[in-house]
Amino acid sequence: MILLQAQHVARYFGADVLFENIYLEVQEHSRIALVGRNGTGKSTLLKMIADIEQPDAGKIVKGKQVSIGYLAQNTGLASERTIWDEMLTVFELVIQLEKDMRSIEQQLGDPDLLSDEELYTATLNRYDHIQHRFREENGFGYQSEIRSVLHGFRFYEEDYTKQISQLSGGQKTRLALAKLLLEKKDLLILDEPTNHLDIETLSWLETYLQSYTGALLIVSHDRYFLDKVVNEVYEISRQKITHYKGNYSKYLDLKAARLEQEWKEFEKQQGEIAKLEDFVNRNLVRASTTKRAQSRRKQLEKMDRIDKPQGDEKSARFSFKTEKESGNVVLTLSNGAIGYDGTILSRPVELDVRKYDSIALVGPNGIGKSTLLKSLIDQLPLIQGEKHLGTNVSLGYYDQEQSDLNSTKSVLAELWDEHPTTPEKDIRSILGSFLFSGEDVEKSVSSLSGGEKARLALAKLAMNKNNFLMLDEPTNHLDIDSKEVLENALIDFDGTLLFVSHDRYFINRIATTIIELSEEGSTLYLGDYDYYLEKKAEQEELRLLAETESAEKTKDESVPTVKASREINKEEQKLLRQLTRRIEVIEKEMEEVETIITQCETQLIDPEVFGDHVHVQELNEEITGAQERLDNLVSEWEEKSLQLEEMQ
Repeated sequence: MILLQAQHVARYFGADVLFENIYLEVQEHSRIALVGRNGTGKSTLLKMIADIEQPDAGKIVKGKQVSIGYLAQNTGLASERTIWDEMLTVFELVIQLEKDMRSIEQQLGDPDLLSDEELYTATLNRYDHIQHRFREENGFGYQSEIRSVLHGFRFYEEDYTKQISQLSGGQKTRLALAKLLLEKKDLLILDEPTNHLDIETLSWLETYLQSYTGALLIVSHDRYFLDKVVNEVYEISRQKITHYKGNYSKYLDLKAARLEQEWKEFEKQQGEIAKLEDFVNRNLVRASTTKRAQSRRKQLEKMDRIDKPQGDEKSARFSFKTEKESGNVVLTLSNGAIGYDGTILSRPVELDVRKYDSIALVGPNGIGKSTLLKSLIDQLPLIQGEKHLGTNVSLGYYDQEQSDLNSTKSVLAELWDEHPTTPEKDIRSILGSFLFSGEDVEKSVSSLSGGEKARLALAKLAMNKNNFLMLDEPTNHLDIDSKEVLENALIDFDGTLLFVSHDRYFINRIATTIIELSEEGSTLYLGDYDYYLEKKAEQEELRLLAETESAEKTKDESVPTVKASREINKEEQKLLRQLTRRIEVIEKEMEEVETIITQCETQLIDPEVFGDHVHVQELNEEITGAQERLDNLVSEWEEKSLQLEEMQ
């Protein structure tokens, strides 16, 4: 069933067109992502669909009974109630039904009512009807539902009595989304719902939305999130909209295939046009062929000409280079403790950052990831621990708050004042690569959007040519295209990275090592984000297995049950199979990496290759990378093999 349609919708600003002729359809169980560059009008279109704004042309058509829930960007819940009381307002009908049931239950015990058979029967029927509705509205489970959703957004029993007005902006935003989910609208419109959510909460929200009974229309820059939740994509680009079936990754493939096909059709038609025009030019003046030439000319005039295919709008071109090379040891921290005013958030924290490492810091909100970075650059003091910066290390820091930017300066002055000896044309060229061109460079920093400030801060960082970059949420405020450009620039960066990010797609592309922060300190995972998730899942299985074994030991050991023994054995066998499979995969990967190293070393002794210094350098870099990967695999193989031996 169709819930809603946007038909030929447009938004104009005077003579300028933001978008026009927009068609979008939402079915009963749709899972839709709306994507496009910053400034293409995604949020504006969502507001039109949510009936907050009206289109300048076209119309939004929806069913009379369709209920819509809308969450704008960074919208916080405004309320003077406590968290629990505010969530209860969603279930006012259920609460009233429960009150009615209790009232009727008291009436049914009244002797006067019992003596009036007709009235008693009518009251009993009314009670059955109310009880039926109470069950339908999840009357026996609504409080558990509230607790489940609040827990998913990291609000616990001790938080329920807190006044919402006293909470932080991020907490209010999470509560607004929690309340919206509990309302169970037919269509949920979410504009950047992943803002202010840590990785654990994001994972919970993905799972929850996958089983949401209504339709979803989502704007998000979190590609990992979109891949998990949506199954169709509408893209706004160059004032138009295009529809694709599939999740975000599928959309990228389909978009590339469509553009390739459009180029083929365009080039084919251009070839036909060239042949026809050539025939007309050569034969129009000849008496014997003039009729045929005129026929070809008419054919050209009637031809429905294909416009030249247009790819994406202009992209930024981020680039980070180093001025000098650091020593092998970049940064060490031993027995560190981080926090504020003597309150320790995480301890002990151990860091051993080596040249060319790319390390992601992960952990729940409030655990001290940003605090750790600020402590490492001496913006905040370490509560305890010994920190050492390596030889020739040049440290650059990206602050997610962009506090390094001067709001009173122009974009041009922001860079030029720090590099006064650099020619203006070079400064403008660098700003142009970060999408500041023409009059944009004269804008004041205070007038820039969040995305523009992020790009300006990254431009400043790029000009410093540091060999060690600490980045605190560098993808915040960036659209998906700019994120991908930043990812490619950091992958090509010939220095060392230590960064904090909630963007799991970004982490997976950039990080070679994950460090997880918790109250118990830091835990090292030698791999990308997918490897980190795999290890966490294994640890959880081992924890559950240990709990099962512990629970069994507390039972009367003199009367062991066959069923319990069978259950434990089943879990052990499952874990054994998983470990065995993983060891087999590791061994296969080790063989592949060893083959790569052997092939590269064979090429290095080839006389033709030996004389090509560029090729030799490329081969040496490939060998170094492969050797590092092999070392990681060997470490993991030894760890898994030891676990397997202990279990056997």
